[in-house]
Amino acid sequence: MAVQQYCLRWNNHQPNFISMFTSLLNSESLVDVTLAAEGKHLQAHKVVLSACSSYFQSLFTLNPCQHPIVILKDIKYTDLKVMVDFMYCGEVNVSQEQLPAILKTAETLKVKGLAEMPE
Repeated sequence: MAVQQYCLRWNNHQPNFISMFTSLLNSESLVDVTLAAEGKHLQAHKVVLSACSSYFQSLFTLNPCQHPIVILKDIKYTDLKVMVDFMYCGEVNVSQEQLPAILKTAETLKVKGLAEMPE
């Protein structure tokens, strides 16, 4: 006799997940990495950056550290902030003037959803 299976589903899981990580980012709660560019810095979560960027995933895997400080040369702080917002929210609004620099930063950081990923 087959055992009956039940599907337990949280219909708002994805929106809640995004909202919770964004809230943690905004309050700088449980952050475990500092990103720096142009002498400015911001805090983030390695798990979010790793999930959204193969660059960060590789960096954190190959260099395990409790709270690394990652200095990003040749990346503008404003572009870095846009990329982090994109990784946390899945979307950002940018002007046409910003677009080339943002896409270049996405390629550099290998951000999923924006950068061309090699097969």
